[in-house]
Amino acid sequence: MKTVKNRIIFILLLALSPLSYAGDDYSASIVPEGMTVQEKKQRFRALISPAVEAVYQDLLAQYQTVTVQVTAGETNSNIETLKQHYKVTSDEDLLMALKPHPRSIAMAQAAVESGWATSHFFKDANNVFGEWSFDENEPRIAAGQHRGDKTIWLKKYASIEGSIRDYYYTLAKGKPYQSFRALKMTSDDPYALVKELDHYSEIGAKYGEELAAVIKYNKFYDYDK
Repeated sequence: MKTVKNRIIFILLLALSPLSYAGDDYSASIVPEGMTVQEKKQRFRALISPAVEAVYQDLLAQYQTVTVQVTAGETNSNIETLKQHYKVTSDEDLLMALKPHPRSIAMAQAAVESGWATSHFFKDANNVFGEWSFDENEPRIAAGQHRGDKTIWLKKYASIEGSIRDYYYTLAKGKPYQSFRALKMTSDDPYALVKELDHYSEIGAKYGEELAAVIKYNKFYDYDK
């Protein structure tokens, strides 16, 4: 894993070239031979944006349907199943879990965590966000890194869309993202929301600054229109 000092250096480089950071895989940030930086970014968008859009629209439709049902005071098996899935008990918490956050944030995190779709865990496992695996019975790959004497395992997905769906689920139910979920009920401002993702990375508050820079530099806010 990168040290916080090294990560900050990469954040500074980001202002000059948003392709300089590649999650926890330094070598993956190198532009492939014969491919320009612009071509690499175009490839990333072509791979990731359709999947983000598909997942976002699916989650938005579900959120809108459940909102109507909850507002009308309905109780049905679908709502109860969703509460179990997201591990919540109240209608309010369910809606916070179901509402998808802006696509610009998903795109920025995908770029940062996968090294613009060049990391080995993206290429070998469709793992866009470096999601760890703790279940030996699920598809996964070794990360090539260790924590002490333990091997780090990463989830292996059947598709890019599957990885993005799991990422949205992680932010929808994880305890560290409670403030993030609460804020997205009143704001769709990606620059405000990324400040609530300090628990996603070991660099804390600097992570939000990094995501904001990626969104602004690459005009990812256009995906929210």
